[in-house]
Amino acid sequence: MPSSDQGANPPVGLIRAQRWGRAVALGLTGLRAALAPALVACGIAHAGGLAAAALVAGFVSDVFDGVVARRFGVSTAGLRRFDSITDIAFYLAALFCAWCLQPQVLRAYATWIALVVGTLILDHLVERWKLGRVASYHAWTAKLWGLTLFAALVLLFARGSGTLVPLAIACGLLSNLEDFAITLVLPAWRHDVPSVVHAWRIRVESSRRSAA
Repeated sequence: MPSSDQGANPPVGLIRAQRWGRAVALGLTGLRAALAPALVACGIAHAGGLAAAALVAGFVSDVFDGVVARRFGVSTAGLRRFDSITDIAFYLAALFCAWCLQPQVLRAYATWIALVVGTLILDHLVERWKLGRVASYHAWTAKLWGLTLFAALVLLFARGSGTLVPLAIACGLLSNLEDFAITLVLPAWRHDVPSVVHAWRIRVESSRRSAA
């Protein structure tokens, strides 16, 4: 028969694993935050190759911080909000870098880029107004936008080509529109809402519980 100390070992091991997982997830997100000023510096120095490398490192950290957080069960609301805020800072720095490196490409799509940024700001204002804080949905359309934006910027930094910029802009508008719809549908703040369909299900379930 196992002793009480042995029986207590699994919870202690789990706590240690979660602490380790949280530290790794925070470290990966923090790496992306640190790469934001590095991208600004690359833009000022017109170092396209280094900017592409920093972008790749940031994208990899963005993928694996969520994987680690979910794997160790530490995907908390605070961690996800930190991830969302870091994403915004990182890609704003990448946008500045792109302007320094290839201003002619950004000028060609200036109106559409301004529309993407404007709808993103509007989304956050509506989130603050209705839910009291900035959302952290990590919706599927947002993941698609992140992937296309990453590909467009790498191509822009490394090759000076804006071929994928229109696709990234279209995915950005789609993501912002869905985020706006999710905010309007949700009855209260939630993190990790994959789509507006999921938001509607949350609203229906909340209404059922209120009526019960």
